[in-house]
This record gives sequence, C-alpha cells and structure tokens, in this order.
Amino acid sequence: MIHIVHLITGLNVGGAERVLANLVRSSDGSRFRHVVVSMIEPGPVGMELAAAGAEVHGLGMRRGVPSIPGLVRMVRILRRSRPCVLQCWMYHANLLGLLAGKWARVPHIVWGVHSTDLDFSRYRRLTRWVVRACAWLSRFPDSIVVVSEAAKKDHESWGYPALRMVVIPNGFDLDHFRPDPVARVSVRRELYLADEAPLVGLIARFHPKKDHQTFLRAAAQLHKWMPDVRFLLAGAGVTPQNPELCRAIRENELEGFVFLLGRRNDVARLMASLDILSLSSSFGEAFPLVVGEAMACGVPCVVTDVGDSAFIVGDTGSVVLAGNPEALARGLADMMDLGSDGRKALGQRARQRVEARFSQARMVEAYESLYERLVR
Repeated sequence: MIHIVHLITGLNVGGAERVLANLVRSSDGSRFRHVVVSMIEPGPVGMELAAAGAEVHGLGMRRGVPSIPGLVRMVRILRRSRPCVLQCWMYHANLLGLLAGKWARVPHIVWGVHSTDLDFSRYRRLTRWVVRACAWLSRFPDSIVVVSEAAKKDHESWGYPALRMVVIPNGFDLDHFRPDPVARVSVRRELYLADEAPLVGLIARFHPKKDHQTFLRAAAQLHKWMPDVRFLLAGAGVTPQNPELCRAIRENELEGFVFLLGRRNDVARLMASLDILSLSSSFGEAFPLVVGEAMACGVPCVVTDVGDSAFIVGDTGSVVLAGNPEALARGLADMMDLGSDGRKALGQRARQRVEARFSQARMVEAYESLYERLVR
C-alpha cells in the first residue's frame, strides 16, 4: 500500500480540482491510499470527495494570505499520516508543500503545474512572488508533473529542471462525458429554444484569462451573419448579477441571445447539448479540461491557440489566434457552415481522439506509475 497525501490550494470547482478528485476516486484502492488537504476550507469538490469516503482536511488558511499556523497544521497532518509521497497541486500548494514536506521528512515530494504563458500583470504581487519562488526552488521536489508540453517548455525557460518534469495530460471520464441526444432537447426546453436552434457554448468561470470580452465580440459578429445562433455561458461568476459581463452583452447588442447560467452541476449535460464549444482564453491555460470534455461529448471545438489546446483538438476542430474576435467569429462561422451532419462527423472524430489519447484510465495509470517508481 502506497500512501499519498495531496495538497491543493482549494477544492472549489476548477480544472485541477476535478483532476485531483477523479484521480482519487479512480485509483486502485488495493494499492494506493489517498488523503486530500486543502489550504483553504474544502469547497464543493472537497465535500464530494468526503461523501465518497475520502479523507479530506482543510488548513483554514485565507486565500492569498501566508500563514505560519497553516504551515504547522500541514506538518502535523504529514507527521500523523506518514505518507510515502506528498503530491502538490498548483503554485501556492507547491511552495507550502515543499516547506512542510521537508520539515516533516516526507520521503518523496511531487509538484503539479497546471498553468502556462502567465500574464503576470493580471496577478497579485504575492502570486507573482510565489511563482518566482517556485522557479528558484524547483530543483528540490523529486518530480514535477506538468499537464502539457506547452507548460513543460514554458517552465523550462523559467529554470525548472527538464529532467525532473514529466508530462501527464489530463484525462476524461468517458462514461460521464458522452454524446447525449436527449440533452440537446432538454437544454433547449429549459431555455425555451426551438429544438433546431444552433447553440454555441463557453463553459468557463469569469476570469480575465478566459477572455469573455473577446468571445462576446466574436458572438456579436457571428450573430450578424447568422441571426438564429444563440449563446450559452456557464461557470462561476457568469450570472445576470455580474455587472461587467452584462455591460459587455449590452455593448455588443446581444441582449436576449445570451444565456448566463452560472455555476452548474450538470456540465456534461450542457456540453452534450451544444453545436460548438468555444474556448476564448488569452493566457494562462495549459491543458483546458472543457475542450476535452466537449470532445468526449461529441461536440466539435473552436479554440484559441493557448497552452496545448491545438494539440488536444488536433484535426477535429478549429484553432484561431488568441485575443482576436474576428478570427474567433470566422472560426465559429466556418464550423456552422459544415451543417449538422458535418459537425456530427467531426464530433465523432473528436471523441475517438479523446478515447485514444486522453482517457481518465490512462491518466490515473500514469500517476500511479510515477508514485510506484518513486517509492521503489
């Protein structure tokens, strides 16, 4: 039995959080024991893990605020749990985990990197300091998991040792994310749309790196060309109570054509209802989960060229320049011009690509193999 403690910044709904949860739930319980620790209080993903029987702890830290008591609590958890491996997820957890792991004498420390192409002007001073500190200290963890080739190349340029980095792409639950013809009808009924109404989706929390402004400008242009198209937006902060988002919708004359659904628990159903999934991110993405999730649902994607998005999509979708609404609008229009049958055929190829390269089983096997190599 190999005992692993996972330390993550938080357990709210996000890409790295979902990957961690899938890894813990799908791991071989006869060979691995997992404990999950959140720097802040555990959020919805933490509650899901606890309900599934996982051991989950919170350090009670405040987001973005250094805490000596939090460090001490982490050391106590490690000394009590006595893990073989401490797996850290994202920069703040990498830094805290290295300090706590060395203090508690954990045999093996693994970092996790889930971002690339960071625009430091968009982050707070403390976050910028943490990222730079991790670059200075990157020779100390036993291994560094990066989720994309783009992230590996980017971090090598910051001084991360190439020989310690291993690329493990995110994986997708192909039973949960799958084509679902019923979803198309049910979501349109929920939105009071005709069954044949074309629907373009952007599933992303409201954050500068997701670049909702570019998406909405592209949507406005697409709507002028194709007035029947509607737009579904979902994610944390994507609600009618968001003044900045609602102002952008008004300025682009899209009122009545955009649905703001906020954070949802039925993302697979929403994905499967779409004609096209768009990713408009302008920076910071390494391996965006929403792209693979949509592809697993048989939905073709039009994405910006950030992180490994182009590699994920391959020849099953369209890739355009980031921050360019005209290019994104043209990419969406070209995908619409394929017609229903053309998009369906492309979506089938997209799912096959995920099955072959990015299954959850393949990801879990890669993490488990890494842990076994370290311990042996």
